[in-house]
Amino acid sequence: MSRGPDAATRLERALIASAERAGCPISILRWVVTRWASATFAGARHQFVLEGAAGTAIEEWLTGLPEAEFALAGHLVADLSVEAVRRADGGVSAEVEALTIEER
Repeated sequence: MSRGPDAATRLERALIASAERAGCPISILRWVVTRWASATFAGARHQFVLEGAAGTAIEEWLTGLPEAEFALAGHLVADLSVEAVRRADGGVSAEVEALTIEER
C-alpha cells in the first residue's frame, strides 16, 4: 500500500502552486534530495533550481519565499533559502535549498 507522495514531491507541488497564485508560473529544472537525520529529527535536504519569466511577480515571490508557509502532510519545512538568482534573456532562475522534517 502506498503512503502517498514523499516530501520532495509535496514541496515541489506546493512551490508550483504558490508561484501560480502569485502570478509567476515556474518550472523546476533540477531537484536533488539528500536524506538527513539528527538525534531527534529525520528528514531531507532539498537543493533545486527553478525558473520563470522575468518580472515583478517572480521577484516579489522569491523575496518572500524564505518566510512562506507550506502545508506538507506528514512533513514540515524547517528552513528554506534562496541561495542565488540569475537574470538573463527575459527569464529568472533561482537556486533554492530547503530542509524538511518528518512529523511524528
